Amino acid sequence: MKYDTNNHSVFLLQYHLIMCVKYRNKVINKTISNRLKEIFEYISPNYNITLEEWNHDKDHVHILFRGHPNSEISKFINSYKSASSRLIKKEFPQIRKSLWKEMFWSQSYFLITTGGVTVDIIKQYIQSQGKKKNGKQGN
Repeated sequence: MKYDTNNHSVFLLQYHLIMCVKYRNKVINKTISNRLKEIFEYISPNYNITLEEWNHDKDHVHILFRGHPNSEISKFINSYKSASSRLIKKEFPQIRKSLWKEMFWSQSYFLITTGGVTVDIIKQYIQSQGKKKNGKQGN
């Protein structure tokens, strides 16, 4: 996709990000996922990032987003993980019982550009996450 700033055409990069809860603790439900998504959408414009697709399972989230070539993706992810962890623990204090030393996110994450397949295929994959084979949500 193209992005136009000050009449300069730039191609945006597409990324698929997977972040897991520390020790894969199963604490993400629809309400928490929606709040995590809201936080992502609030922080992302500061880094020239746009959310394309979001879904979750009980212990991780899948995110498809676009970023400007000069976006500092690792700084954005670290900022997002820090802010979302702090806010989720504050707004959902019951989660603290399931966390190890109050760490929400695993230190690592999976990030890949989406150049090898179409965006539609990745969107379908993300939309299918958390669903059991019978088509029902696994959360």
